[in-house]
Amino acid sequence: MRVGATLALLACAPAAVAAEAVATFAGGCFWCTESDFEKVPGVLSAVSGYIGGSVPNPTYEQVSSGGTGHAEAVAVRFDPAKVSYEKLLALYWRSVDPTVKDRQFCDVGSQYRTAIFAHDAAQRKQAEATKAGVAKQLGVAIHTEIVDAGTFYPAEDYHQDYYKKNPIRYKFYRANCGRDARLEKIWGKG
Repeated sequence: MRVGATLALLACAPAAVAAEAVATFAGGCFWCTESDFEKVPGVLSAVSGYIGGSVPNPTYEQVSSGGTGHAEAVAVRFDPAKVSYEKLLALYWRSVDPTVKDRQFCDVGSQYRTAIFAHDAAQRKQAEATKAGVAKQLGVAIHTEIVDAGTFYPAEDYHQDYYKKNPIRYKFYRANCGRDARLEKIWGKG
């Protein structure tokens, strides 16, 4: 085969899909966001942590006091061959109340804001498109930020997999915070 023909075939071949990618979402309490994403086939891991602030290596106490500018968030490592970023965005929107600013359910403050932290231009474009769709669907202002991802700081070990380590406390928190009831009111039964 000629070199030119080989290059033409390569140019027509589909681009290789990366073995893994990262998506970062802030959706209020990271315990709930982490548990929602870890259940998705194709998600390799979901790590609770902090992003979007100005203090290096913040602690939970610093972030929860609201003085660092960070949001509680989850870094989701996923296999794009098994689950697309678009599907993760769809799950994200249905797991948050994007109609409120600087709060989610019973948690109040900018550290509980909703935000999508884009890791590249393609993620930003998809996030902005889905945000426009959500605004049209709900017919109200959407307060979810779409910003470039910065440094993500994993939260302390006791926050990781909290819903597995403390299932009774986790279920009590989630129910008493009104998360699922509010989500059903916004999005309907899922």
